[in-house]
Amino acid sequence: MTKRSILTFETYDDWDVVPMEAEYTVYNLPHGASLDSLPQEAFDTVEAFAFRGHDHLGAAVMDAFPKLGMIANYGVGYDTIDVAHATSRGIRVSNTPDVLTEDVADLAVGMLIAGARGMTGASDWIRSGNWAKNGAYGLQRKVSGSRVGVVGLGRIGRAVAERLVPFGCDIHYFARSPKDTPGWTHHGDIVSLAGAVDSLIVCVSGGPETIGIVGAEAIAALGPDGFLVNASRGTTLDEGALLDALESGGLGRAALDVFLNEPDLDPRFLALDNVLLSPHQSSGTVETRKVMGQLQRDNLAAYFAGTPLLTPVN
Repeated sequence: MTKRSILTFETYDDWDVVPMEAEYTVYNLPHGASLDSLPQEAFDTVEAFAFRGHDHLGAAVMDAFPKLGMIANYGVGYDTIDVAHATSRGIRVSNTPDVLTEDVADLAVGMLIAGARGMTGASDWIRSGNWAKNGAYGLQRKVSGSRVGVVGLGRIGRAVAERLVPFGCDIHYFARSPKDTPGWTHHGDIVSLAGAVDSLIVCVSGGPETIGIVGAEAIAALGPDGFLVNASRGTTLDEGALLDALESGGLGRAALDVFLNEPDLDPRFLALDNVLLSPHQSSGTVETRKVMGQLQRDNLAAYFAGTPLLTPVN
């Protein structure tokens, strides 16, 4: 029996590659590679994409494959995929929600603690010999009992807030409407939220409606003692305003797992000692990546079997 053909994007681990190659004829488009690098037979036969990465997947790529009927996204966020064009062509799109919620929440809280306590700087203080030569590391900030604001109270935002409850944190949140919460304070405006808390954690989804949702005014409201954590998408922050505030002291600290134009982040970040940098690895655990890959393959299998997708987005 002839195998169906799929195109994978970027690099997959062996635990994903082996089962995909067992089931399908697999073509691969590495990061930065041109479509011209693919053989003509790929354009003639590929029926589905196993999409991974942060590059834009637009109309030109989709239209190059006349038999394309399915895009299985590896990740919960699908803002880099032109879903409207896919829908106009009858191309189904799926993602991998829920399975990475716990990891993203873990990292967001971890960055909050690491940034507030200056943990990377403290490690460098020892490695550089400063502890022995110059004495104790500078005083940092407390997380327990502090006021924490969460921008977006979806699956991930709620998981972040729930992790901070045992720390005795006073939880505030931004959402379009009040949610069913255990005494948390709702704010209908992000600037109001930022002005009411010590730390702000951004957990909204990416996409056109959230571009720059945390802007210069909110960053200013957080203030020179404030701490901003972003574990969502680089597009959700006004990155220029954030850098200006970090450089001028208008904002105390930041911890970022996501950036505009990643992995080629703005070099201004590298000169700052008041920002913790993480390479977009919030779902980067072996356990979660295996589950993500399995769900991606399950959606592909459902498409080829003509059954409902497990986690469709259109």
